[in-house]
Amino acid sequence: MHGPVPQGWLLVALCAATGAYCVLRMRSQVEEQRRAAGGEALMGFGMAAMAVPAAVFTPPAWAWPVYAAVFGAAALHALWSARAGAHHLHHLVGAVAMVYMAVAMAVSPHGSGHGGSGIPLVTGALLLYFTGYVLLSGVRLVPVPAGGGLAWGDRPELARACRLSMGIAMVAMLLTL
Repeated sequence: MHGPVPQGWLLVALCAATGAYCVLRMRSQVEEQRRAAGGEALMGFGMAAMAVPAAVFTPPAWAWPVYAAVFGAAALHALWSARAGAHHLHHLVGAVAMVYMAVAMAVSPHGSGHGGSGIPLVTGALLLYFTGYVLLSGVRLVPVPAGGGLAWGDRPELARACRLSMGIAMVAMLLTL
């Protein structure tokens, strides 16, 4: 992604830390927690890789189609999982947003990954969705009391904070597209 280098590294750190926590959540005793955490870990690490400042490292031209394929597969998985519950639709929107950003970066001038090639209407719709998601998630996070004797992977307030941070990161990435 393009943009200021220090902010890019902060975004990489936020997404990588979120992905690492999601890997920790995959050890939960609750099956649904484990499944959701796997998709969220993929999203966190994928966002971290895409957020590396272009001034520091420009991915090879083949990287963007690989990102699109990986997140396309994640979108199909989320679509399939949505049969079991509507909460999987958010994962679908996130994976589609990642595919969209990867394609936009792939078709950018000279394949440099310097953005500016996104479709304003699609970018705007995704920004609107993720901004609403961040605001709603923030409101939902406030009343959750801290979990006392729960394991790190089972703490609902941390899982919500994880999703909130990925939503904020998605807004930042879409703004720099």
